[in-house]
Amino acid sequence: MNLPDYDDLPLIDGLQLPHAWDVFGRDDDLGSIGLLTPERRLEAAALVRSGEVVNLSLPLDEPDPPLFGRKPLAHDIYNLDRNTLDDSVDSLFMQASSQWDGLRHIRAREHGYWTGIPDDFEKGRGRLGIEHWVEHGIVGCGALLDVARYMADTGRDYDPLSPFAVTAEILEATAAHQGTELRTGDMLCIRFGWVEAYRALSPEARADYAPKVQHSGLEGSEAMARRLWNWHPASITCDNPAVEVVPGDPKIGSLHRRMIPLLGMAFGEMFDFSKLSEKLAARGDWRFMMTAVPLNLPGAVGSPANAIAVL
Repeated sequence: MNLPDYDDLPLIDGLQLPHAWDVFGRDDDLGSIGLLTPERRLEAAALVRSGEVVNLSLPLDEPDPPLFGRKPLAHDIYNLDRNTLDDSVDSLFMQASSQWDGLRHIRAREHGYWTGIPDDFEKGRGRLGIEHWVEHGIVGCGALLDVARYMADTGRDYDPLSPFAVTAEILEATAAHQGTELRTGDMLCIRFGWVEAYRALSPEARADYAPKVQHSGLEGSEAMARRLWNWHPASITCDNPAVEVVPGDPKIGSLHRRMIPLLGMAFGEMFDFSKLSEKLAARGDWRFMMTAVPLNLPGAVGSPANAIAVL
């Protein structure tokens, strides 16, 4: 697909923000995930050297306590009979741990969801449900930009648990520092160091953090949306809870609103890149094969990530 530059996209009347509804087609249910073509899957397979697998998902019961007012997951194990165990899960919030934001997650005010769907969705299979990503498959070339490592290497004052806004210039500098070239259809992964910083907190500090979340993340600006779109990634996955900085600046705007409903971008949050970053740094190559299998729940707004890297 010959994708236009950000500044060549048409604008939504009223919002005056660029949209890609006519780039992918008004009947599109995949958004950026559609860039994961068979050719790009073959390119990803060629990146495999050792066959080692690295898990990229947090346990379903982490963070603990859950963030943003969600309830804790309740896991029950019970006997079906004297020789058989079964289990069940209650209060499984689909976006409480490592997760995908589906295209039903965010709307652009009165202009609607991705491709201009104006109304909210009923439960079950339909437009923009997570099942479309499941059926297409999320397999491709991962590319990790290790912002936390770049900040440390260059002596910058940086705390992943503070509301530090990472600019487009910092992302570009990180890529240059690593010698990493982003390619169309890459699954862009960004490590802010949030997972390690969160895990270093005491239980008491985590309980205090949960109702008043703040963290570093991408700036919500037009410059950031332009930088990300012009790289043409298939997805953007981060290790923090919201991809963008929290709290954000209303004067700058929301990256979620700029990119999910208007540009069809797949966002992933709270991915665990802690082990992956060490292994990629050791081999001096930040590209790898990445796969994810969202839960096949028709009509779901989001899903646990179920993501791995194959090195």
